[in-house]
Amino acid sequence: MAGVLVVVLGCLMLLSVLVAGFTRYEVTERLDNSLQEVAERLEFVIAAVAPRPHGGTAGDVALLPQVGPRTLAYQIAAADGHLVLRSQNAPASVFVPSLRPGFYDRPRFRVYVVKSSDGGHTILVGEPTFHRREAVRRATLISVLPMVVFLPCVWLLVRWVVRRALRPLTDLQAEIRVRGGGNLAPIPALDLPGELSAIHAAVNSLLDRLKKALSSERAFAANAAHELRNPIGALLGQAQMLREQLHEPEAPARAAAMIAQIRRLGRMTEKLLQLSRASSGAAMADDRFDLVAVLQILAEEFQDMPPAFREVIVTCDGIEALFVRGDMDAAGILFRNLIENAAHHGTPGTPITVMLTRGGVVEIINDCAPLPPDILGHLTEPFVRGGSGADGSGLGLAIVASIAGQMGARLDIASPVPGEFRVRVAVKDVASFSEEEEATC
Repeated sequence: MAGVLVVVLGCLMLLSVLVAGFTRYEVTERLDNSLQEVAERLEFVIAAVAPRPHGGTAGDVALLPQVGPRTLAYQIAAADGHLVLRSQNAPASVFVPSLRPGFYDRPRFRVYVVKSSDGGHTILVGEPTFHRREAVRRATLISVLPMVVFLPCVWLLVRWVVRRALRPLTDLQAEIRVRGGGNLAPIPALDLPGELSAIHAAVNSLLDRLKKALSSERAFAANAAHELRNPIGALLGQAQMLREQLHEPEAPARAAAMIAQIRRLGRMTEKLLQLSRASSGAAMADDRFDLVAVLQILAEEFQDMPPAFREVIVTCDGIEALFVRGDMDAAGILFRNLIENAAHHGTPGTPITVMLTRGGVVEIINDCAPLPPDILGHLTEPFVRGGSGADGSGLGLAIVASIAGQMGARLDIASPVPGEFRVRVAVKDVASFSEEEEATC
């Protein structure tokens, strides 16, 4: 829009300059024509002054009525250059000593020189220079001033017209901005001009192709995870039975290694299934659920796990219930992955702290070595690990980031001081209910 305004105003300014130049030219031409007409009309004076003897250098003076500073001055000179007659506002010496026909610019007059019809005299007519400049200036102002005065009006009008014309484009931009992996619905009909209808149709076509491609990819990941889960479970059961039946000294160790790899494959399959579900937009549901209950269930679940999963301490700042918007299962996946990440990569033997505040902020804190900023900034990318060497898939925080983004929650990962790793999740649309006395969840 700024470019359009600059172009329009620039064109108007150029037009003003051209109009001023054309006006100056036309006014000058008209004034020169007036000088010519006056000189031609002075021919009748020649017959009256021809029989007279020369009146000296200054010549006779013709007294004109109502002579003012803007009145034309004239002179009639003989062939030898002596003045025969002049008006009282003309100088005592000839305007142009050469007496050649044509226009001349003198310090005080614009002069036109012409020979009389008999050839024995020369007529000189002068217009005061300041009068000519004043006439040109007034004519230019009359022509240009309205354009200059209306420049702000033109600027406001162009601004209003352009904004009104681009308003549908702003609506289209807003619709495109909210589209993403979890929302590939076609853009509804908008009041777009004909020039933008083709863009609208092209964007909808692109969204349709992206939706089909992403649906195929998600379906493949989900189906692959489901198809792998059953044979992995069966293989794990067979390996456990085989370990109990083997009696050679080295056989139990081999069977245990096989079981560990099968469990690792099972966890990877489970994470792929969760990532597929998170990428499908499952967390964009607008259900209302209690976040305190979700955290309590997860804490109880982790208490029954093997010793590798350390103690999980959940504190709720005296909150009995805290309701948020989203999908409860997706929120459970989010905080389960955060707690598992803390258990796998934290210092063994130290507890994991889950803190819930009244503002809807959940912090998961575990002890670990500090992470460098270059690694910390990429932890939410798939298959990126923090370098602790612990067994993991590298998908947990990627799943967390995907679900948090769909729920509209803010995710902050920090390793601010040695010995601590902190993940902060701030949810929105919070409504909390607390007991009369503060309690711990």
